[in-house]
Amino acid sequence: MVKPTVDPLRRASQKAARLVWNHSTHLSGLIPILERLCQHDGIQTVTPGVIGRAKGHCPKMQLRVSVPIRGGYKVIARQGKTVQEVFILTTLPQDQLETALAIAMRC
Repeated sequence: MVKPTVDPLRRASQKAARLVWNHSTHLSGLIPILERLCQHDGIQTVTPGVIGRAKGHCPKMQLRVSVPIRGGYKVIARQGKTVQEVFILTTLPQDQLETALAIAMRC
């Protein structure tokens, strides 16, 4: 009897992504969005980064793809006058990542 072969890239994309908890503080409401994003196919690792202050005011949570990094993208999360970097390692192109972010924010 022969075992069915599974493509390792396909098997890796079917697992839920890893959400890294390396800081004790996050924007309020960001973690549930990132947990939903981790369920999307093609996302491998999501790491919230540095928190900072912005000059402008953003009343609702916004996630915007900023720049490509090695293996993924940097995303900027904004709420109020607070900004937080989020690093996402993914195999998705930028337009599909933006769609995945929009879906994660809607739920």
